This record gives sequence, structure tokens and C-alpha cells, in this order.
Amino acid sequence: MIRKRRILTVIFIIAIVPIICVGILLVEAQTKIARRLIDNVLYDNRYHYLPCEQLPSVSKVESIIQERQDVIRQIEAVNPGLVGIEVHTCGAGQNADITFWYASHKDRIAIERIIGSDTFFGVPYNLNNR
Repeated sequence: MIRKRRILTVIFIIAIVPIICVGILLVEAQTKIARRLIDNVLYDNRYHYLPCEQLPSVSKVESIIQERQDVIRQIEAVNPGLVGIEVHTCGAGQNADITFWYASHKDRIAIERIIGSDTFFGVPYNLNNR
């Protein structure tokens, strides 16, 4: 009786562990919880994780950058020479996002305060500690 019970327990564990692992992988693929945590806590970065097809057109991104030069200058003034902006294109070069780079966590906090949103005037952006 005890032997049969142990065998059933082992079979149950062997069956349930892969199901749990697959479930965790599916959740991570959809939400990127672990990746966000590692990027934020370990590397002091923030990414939007949007696929290329969900990003705005290059012309829209360039237009917003031209229209918001005052905000960009304010961001670059957080730590002159150690804070900047880059436009990254993806796919066939038709879509783009913005990356703000900085030198310290203090710079990141200041940039986030200036932007005050999850997008830079409608453009998804990344924060990259270099």
C-alpha cells in the first residue's frame, strides 16, 4: 500500500512539474515579468517590449522629436554629456522608438519625472543605463 502510494506520488510529480514549467514559460512570454524585473533591478533599464509592428512610423517619431526639442534639451540637461537620445528603427526601417541613455539611477529618475508618462508624447521609449 505504501509502495503504491509512493509510486503514484512520483508519477504525479513527474506529470505536474512539466505542466507547471510550461505554464510559467507561457506567462513569461506574454508578460515578461522576469525580464522586466532583471532589466529594472539588475541593469537599471526600462524597455517597452513592444514588437516592431506596434511601433509608430519613423516619420511620426522624427516629427515628435522636432516638436519636443524643449523637453529633449531639458532631459539632456539632467547630466550634460552623460544623457542623450537615440532613435532606433526596426523591421524594414519603417517603424521606430526612442532610447534615452544615462549614466546613473539618479539620471533615470530625473528623466522619468520629466517625461511623466509611459510614452514620450505617444512614442514608446526605452531607458538604458550605460
